[in-house]
Amino acid sequence: MKTKEDALLTQDLLTHHNIQTNLTVPQLVEKILSRHEGILSATGAVCATTGEYTGRSPDDKFIVRDDVCDELVNWGDINRSIDEASFDNLLEKVTAYLHDKKELFHFKGFAGADPNHRLPIEVINEYAWHNLFARQLFITPTDDAFRTHRSEFTVISAPTFKADPVIDGTNSETFILISFKKRIILIGGTEYAGEIKKSIFSVMNYLLPQKDILSMHCSANVGQEGDVALFFGLSGTGKTTLSADPYRRLIGDDEHGWSPNGIFNIEGGCYAKCINLSQKKEPQIYNAIRFGSVLENVILDKASREPDYDDTSLTENTRAAYPLENIDNIVKPSVAGHPNAIIFLTADASGTLPPISKLTKEQAMYHFLSGYTSKLAGTERGVTQPQATFSACFGSPFLPLAPSTYAEMLGDKIDQFNSSVFLINTGWTGGSFGTGERIKLSYTRAMIHSALEGELNNIESVTDDIFGLEIPLHVPGVPDDVLIPKNTWADKKAYETEAQALAVKFHSNFNKFTKASEQIRNAGPVYKG
Repeated sequence: MKTKEDALLTQDLLTHHNIQTNLTVPQLVEKILSRHEGILSATGAVCATTGEYTGRSPDDKFIVRDDVCDELVNWGDINRSIDEASFDNLLEKVTAYLHDKKELFHFKGFAGADPNHRLPIEVINEYAWHNLFARQLFITPTDDAFRTHRSEFTVISAPTFKADPVIDGTNSETFILISFKKRIILIGGTEYAGEIKKSIFSVMNYLLPQKDILSMHCSANVGQEGDVALFFGLSGTGKTTLSADPYRRLIGDDEHGWSPNGIFNIEGGCYAKCINLSQKKEPQIYNAIRFGSVLENVILDKASREPDYDDTSLTENTRAAYPLENIDNIVKPSVAGHPNAIIFLTADASGTLPPISKLTKEQAMYHFLSGYTSKLAGTERGVTQPQATFSACFGSPFLPLAPSTYAEMLGDKIDQFNSSVFLINTGWTGGSFGTGERIKLSYTRAMIHSALEGELNNIESVTDDIFGLEIPLHVPGVPDDVLIPKNTWADKKAYETEAQALAVKFHSNFNKFTKASEQIRNAGPVYKG
């Protein structure tokens, strides 16, 4: 909880002569349009662009190294450190900079749908459209909760303020700084709204495990019988798309906590990728984009203002932010029981991982720690085509603690609640990127449906020679020849070469997990290089 001394650090901004707190959605939309920050689309959503930065800037993210977090944070290339003096200096500069603005926008709300584990937060924005984004992505308080709200973490976002790396100790003009001691997040030099959302997620990944709650980069939904499913995966692997299921109620699309009571959503909205979005393929997401939603870097037709979701001239990382209430079948409040099934999603650009496989407990731990996927174009600066990557726990950019902390908690919960675990490849088939094609969404949906309904429990399976994964030979609604990757390749030798190369990458990456047991280590690919 913030101390009185810490609270005074942001009090100066909160006494700004024209700071506007928790404006309604229509009020914010009016502000956005009058300030020329965005335009109104034919769907009723506000459309804004983010300039140079159309994705996250991981190299510009730092954690303040102090006596509060020094021994807890897993310092390294992901969790870069910055000293307290540099943070304090930038905080003073940004505060003075924002004080000269004609108006500021202030949101008070929560991260965490479970009242027992929620974090009271506040977001101070230079842009009205960023404030609308925050309102839609976090949890808006009721009138009673608003009156008693006492912020325990503050986000200050000043996108037009640019740092001087030589003086300020940053890597560039852009900075995303988290101080766990002062409980302040400082963002500048980037207009990409996703930094606001993901910085709070990083905070929750630091705080929740200390309360014996597993924080997870996953989506979640619940079936008609109350069965809960989790979908892990990095951006672009299908978490949002696949959790939006007309036959299951949505809990949340990206961030969750797993407490002794079950699952709860950390957010109050969804941040969906829009590339190639269509009403036919993804009706729930398509129909959710209406008044109050925020379209980010989506191109509109100049005359009709209809969004062109196929236009990637600004970026492939086009986005829509909208409240959960825009989805028809949701769980409200966003809490549910313990998961019956856990699904790991990977967009395998090599085209060699099977579209679906069932994992043993040890394989689940191996693949959770590995977190293999391919970074897709636009999700980070400089990524223009899929790149193989290993992101521990399917979310290492947002994990301040050691990956083993989250992995051990997940393993304990799999044991305790007997959750089934599946690995789903939403990436390429029939060849690697550039040769093969993306697995059809309809096939992936059919596989997931079969997995969640228990239809694969008694189906004949085969073990993959290289990856050691158990692959079902039949899945209702999916051609049999799609299930075995090698069968989809015209050049079988090329498949072997590509698969063995990926297996070597798995082993090379896993070498850093020196404390993993032999059982977990041996659950990886059988090819040794």
